[in-house]
Amino acid sequence: MTETEAEQPEDVAPESESGAESAPAAERSLTIPELAELRSKTQAISDAMYSQICGHLETLRPLFAPRRLLGKFSGGSARRDDVAGAEKAVSSIKARYKEFVGKPFGLKPDLSDDALTTIDPRVELHPWEYAHEATGAGETRTLAITSPVRWVMSYAGGYTLHEVREVLSGRGEKRPADLQQFVVNTLVMASMLEKFPALVRLLEDLRFEVGREIASDMRDLPLVTLSSNLSSFRPPDDLLVMATGFSGVDAFIELIDRDAIDSLRDPLRERLAAKLA
Repeated sequence: MTETEAEQPEDVAPESESGAESAPAAERSLTIPELAELRSKTQAISDAMYSQICGHLETLRPLFAPRRLLGKFSGGSARRDDVAGAEKAVSSIKARYKEFVGKPFGLKPDLSDDALTTIDPRVELHPWEYAHEATGAGETRTLAITSPVRWVMSYAGGYTLHEVREVLSGRGEKRPADLQQFVVNTLVMASMLEKFPALVRLLEDLRFEVGREIASDMRDLPLVTLSSNLSSFRPPDDLLVMATGFSGVDAFIELIDRDAIDSLRDPLRERLAAKLA
């Protein structure tokens, strides 16, 4: 497909809301020794998957180039980057941007063309996390739970997803230009996958699922998520409270066990099997 050919959106990723908590993993009982062993193995598996998909995304970087969507508005020469539908895409992004200028972002009301020309074409993955209130041993803690098999996909910028949430909650340093670029990068990534659904199918063929989370704590900003079809789970609250009490950090990563690996889905095999049914 040439850069001037736009695919019609099909099978757009389903949207769900994120904020306090989103689609929590199933809980499972564990002993302390099992918890320690699974944490170590989970980190190793998560790091391996992260490294693999980052390598794929770097190879696919030309397909994610903002100029395929924005054409001359991405900063290239008008003739080389004259892309069909670019003006419509830019108008749509600018209209959607206006939805996020108020609280909690507090951005400038008008989006300049410079915010589009300065998009870094590198694709980054930010760990997916959500807040969970864990109650155990007579106390309740609000914990930041991270998924080892799910990430938010966007263009590279001055803030990570975690840093943006820190800024919006008043705990981080606010840099308006970087905050604006984060919103723009997020909107452009969502628009890219809407216009080029073949990118979604390609990622799914690599055994990763593309989704969209509506971040209620970010004025319903549409976050594009990338997930392995490997499942993870969260230990019971009493164990979470105990473990985070030992570490002194109100954060925890969901766990992966051997059963999840043994039952790992193969989308290609499932599609071929369905044709034989």
